[in-house]
Amino acid sequence: MASMDEAQKQHHVLMVAFASQGHMNPMLRLGMKLFSKGIIVKLATTEIARHRMLKYSSATADSASGIEVLYYSDGLSIDFDRRTQLDRYMESLAKFGPTNLSNLIKSRYGNPGSANLLCIIANPFVPWVADVAVEHGVPCTLLWIQPCALYAIYYRFYNKLDSFQILTCPEMRLELPGLPLLGMQDLPSFVLPNNPFGSLEKILYEAFLALRMNKFKWVYANSFYELERDVIDSMSEVCPIRPVGPLVPPLVLGRDREDDVGVEMWRSDERCIEWLDRQRHSSVIYVSLGSILVLPAELMENIATGLKKAKHPFLWVVKPPEWSSKEGEGQLPQGFHEETKEQGLVVPWCPQPRVLSHPAIACFVTHCGWNSILETVCSGVPLIAYPQWTDQPTNAKLIEDVFKIGVRLRSVRELDKCIEDILAGPRSEEFRSNAAPLKEAARKAVGHGGSSDQNVRLFVDELTQNASV
Repeated sequence: MASMDEAQKQHHVLMVAFASQGHMNPMLRLGMKLFSKGIIVKLATTEIARHRMLKYSSATADSASGIEVLYYSDGLSIDFDRRTQLDRYMESLAKFGPTNLSNLIKSRYGNPGSANLLCIIANPFVPWVADVAVEHGVPCTLLWIQPCALYAIYYRFYNKLDSFQILTCPEMRLELPGLPLLGMQDLPSFVLPNNPFGSLEKILYEAFLALRMNKFKWVYANSFYELERDVIDSMSEVCPIRPVGPLVPPLVLGRDREDDVGVEMWRSDERCIEWLDRQRHSSVIYVSLGSILVLPAELMENIATGLKKAKHPFLWVVKPPEWSSKEGEGQLPQGFHEETKEQGLVVPWCPQPRVLSHPAIACFVTHCGWNSILETVCSGVPLIAYPQWTDQPTNAKLIEDVFKIGVRLRSVRELDKCIEDILAGPRSEEFRSNAAPLKEAARKAVGHGGSSDQNVRLFVDELTQNASV
């Protein structure tokens, strides 16, 4: 038995992630599943990730619970503002990333084949990793980090499998297998003609081109079958996708939070947990609109007004002033702190899994990032969806019309009404009763013998069988 274990530990997998907390953490959590089955796992990302982790976290930036983290250059200095100059950032990463990653692989593995590097796993925002894998003669896997619904939409869009006339005719509705009818307001921003982020649309196009050219041998997803059954089945004969999630912090799955492998790139304000401990059960409105976009002053004003009018305790995550690039952007209205000091708490960042798992939380006002949605589903908390861009409009559609665990906020001026609908409206009990079985299904999916656990085991079997051929 010992010799068999020793032989199995010679199997290696290299994961490559975009330098973002929301991209790295699902990778790391998949990596831990592989690591637990005897695979040696390393994660490669760019130097900016190391800088952010060392700046905001007390944890080491070179390892995560047995997974070594490696770094390569994206061709830009650490001081370059990647958030406000996103297109230039992505262009530089695509230009310098392949060579620098390839050199990293050579330095770590020499001849990848002789080192028994079984697979390179990439996500769709670094599609050129598939070409690096081909260069080294190593199979490549795509880990899809958005819902399977988005995978189906993009695949059909980029391969022209269905009519997307809706792009020029807003009144039309798009009918796709496994999905509800979609209007223009429900589609991801990257398929719309007014998408301002050309580099990101180009990256997704390249990811699906690599799929069409069979550069990705397997496609896995941060989701679970019971959550997206219809759309997963709809892709089974087109380009199958296997869910291995939810790849979320163990705390929201009812496990020990100390077991998490995730990294933090922002320092959480621990006051929020102490404050939540003093609040009534199911009374607090949690508001967090993501780590990227900074809201204009008018929207900040409207959210502040809605929270005051709702008259419920609130926890609101508001980014620090240095994130703002325009005057008034992302800033609280004058006097808001003083007016609401007995009602709510504003923090620059919070430990979201601990917040969502707290019994005081009644609902979550979210930008609809997929990681946040999965954490919320696993916590059984109803949602108010306020999408901004990329996959978020489609995610909001799923929340309201497929999962049926919340409502979509059409206008931020209606925030107080949406809060009342969630907490005490005619459908409030329905939202809670729909959330409960999804919470249980998520835990079963990743448990021993669950649907996602079986897919992870199948992946390991295929990797090791492929190595022995």
